[in-house]
Amino acid sequence: MTATETLTPLLADLYAELERITENTRTFSRLLTTDAKIAQTPKEVVWTLNKAKLYRYVPVVPPAQRHRIPLLMVFAIMNRPYVLDLRPGHSFVEYMLKKGFDLYLLDWGIPGPEDRNMKFDDYALEYLPRVIRKLKTVSGSDEFSMLGWCLGALISTIYASARPDDGLKNLILLTAPLDFSDKQAGGFIRWTSEKAFNADRIVDTMGNVPGEMIDYGAKALKPVENYVSNYVNLWDNIENPKVVDSWHAMNTWVRETIPMAGGAYRQLINDFYKENRLMNDTLVARGEPIHLANLRASLLNIIAESDHITPPCQSENAMVKVGSTDKELFKIRGGHIGMMAGSGAEKNTWPHIEHWLAKRSD
Repeated sequence: MTATETLTPLLADLYAELERITENTRTFSRLLTTDAKIAQTPKEVVWTLNKAKLYRYVPVVPPAQRHRIPLLMVFAIMNRPYVLDLRPGHSFVEYMLKKGFDLYLLDWGIPGPEDRNMKFDDYALEYLPRVIRKLKTVSGSDEFSMLGWCLGALISTIYASARPDDGLKNLILLTAPLDFSDKQAGGFIRWTSEKAFNADRIVDTMGNVPGEMIDYGAKALKPVENYVSNYVNLWDNIENPKVVDSWHAMNTWVRETIPMAGGAYRQLINDFYKENRLMNDTLVARGEPIHLANLRASLLNIIAESDHITPPCQSENAMVKVGSTDKELFKIRGGHIGMMAGSGAEKNTWPHIEHWLAKRSD
């Protein structure tokens, strides 16, 4: 065999490998710079106020097979809520619809400069009561369940404590930041509890706090994972369609950062992170004292054991303060987002929520 004949297969293999790397690089670049189709489950707008919208998802099971009590989902105010409906086949919304729940989603929208003074008081005691009145009208039920995630859980808790007789039967909290007594717990509290962290100056300068600033702060809590490992993992699995589709959908949601109303940011840092007013029974919202002891709805409090944004102690300590007699603390492996949107969510978190809620929704 001549040298040319020996080299020809090697050159062909080298060329094929270069072609593969080139194609993978194109795919990698496309995933970083384009948006996946997310939030595809059919829904309709049933209420609006300012930037906020209330959606009702189109039921997929016959009326006779649906649970009587509707479920309202309340997400955080500085992210879009579509992480609950990432993509077909991996969507909490899709999962719960198939289980017979009448689902509603509150989208807070994107605050403009005119919303810079909005506080948690407004979200919990101005918007939510109106949302719930509309939900009752549309669903025909005087009772309802509510699921709050992250700051949506904080807003839901304030509402549930202030309006215990408004028909709230079941409350599900996901990674709820409620107790800030441990100043060494990790997460944002290590920065925001310092006297040098001046939320007033930030808000007075910026008005609404840019989403990019909040996103950077969250990623800086785990910089290697967020800025290196995340992309290395994508490259290592670039030829795996399931991993690629999942990563693309999640990255699309992550990239859509939105600002946080300045008043809410100021209140979050000063009243909650620094003064821990909710747990200390010193929180006043729209002139009303807010006491966790007044929260009487059946409560499922779900904690992510590896949550670096809302450390477990910020959620679990509230269990002794609430007035609920029917209450459960459920700890699950995973992080702040992964517990509901990660690969294990549909095997662990979702079934537990569905089973717990189904027993209390008829």
